[in-house]
Amino acid sequence: MAAAELRGAVQGAARADWELTPLEGVGPLCFGMRVAEVAAALPGMTETRRFQADPSFHEVRGVEFGTGRAEPAVYAYFVDGRLFCVAVDAVRGPRVTLWGRELTACVPADLGRFLLHADGCGVLDVSYGPRGNPGVNGLGPVVRVQEVARGVVTRPVMVGRAWADRCTDDWEGAVPECEWAGRPWPRPTGGGGACPSVPTGRTLGRSVSDRSRTQ
Repeated sequence: MAAAELRGAVQGAARADWELTPLEGVGPLCFGMRVAEVAAALPGMTETRRFQADPSFHEVRGVEFGTGRAEPAVYAYFVDGRLFCVAVDAVRGPRVTLWGRELTACVPADLGRFLLHADGCGVLDVSYGPRGNPGVNGLGPVVRVQEVARGVVTRPVMVGRAWADRCTDDWEGAVPECEWAGRPWPRPTGGGGACPSVPTGRTLGRSVSDRSRTQ
């Protein structure tokens, strides 16, 4: 499918525009907020469910916000009651930009080329995790893919300052396990097949709760 057609397939109703401020927050959300503060910052959304976000770290809790029960838009992740990670739904979530470049609902190959160019120019130090997902260790953004009706598009996941180290690494980073589920980042045509499989359990050099106490 052509890039314009794929992007058009996920451009529905008007969505909010959020700017990512690396390490600090995204849109109206600031890392370190409590659940009630996050809910108050999302007046057009309601909390739809709470869930355990990472089987290896029971203290990590997820809260889903949406415009309806079956329309999730934003996933907020908390440890010790404080916001440390935000993921945005590619179809219903806000349009997230980093320094003017949109990260949400993009064709993966297009955004991948932009990131490679930014890396080559020295603007970003792009890394790729075990599943091939690009991101910027130390700065906090990771780009995943999300399946839509006509293909896959990008879904940004962002963490705060205390959790940005190795954020692209789904084995040692702090992004919750549930955010790594689903399709891996697509390889370019002729890229040599699927990404290698990853063990189901994870061990972190420092636990997520340890990081929250040092923020």
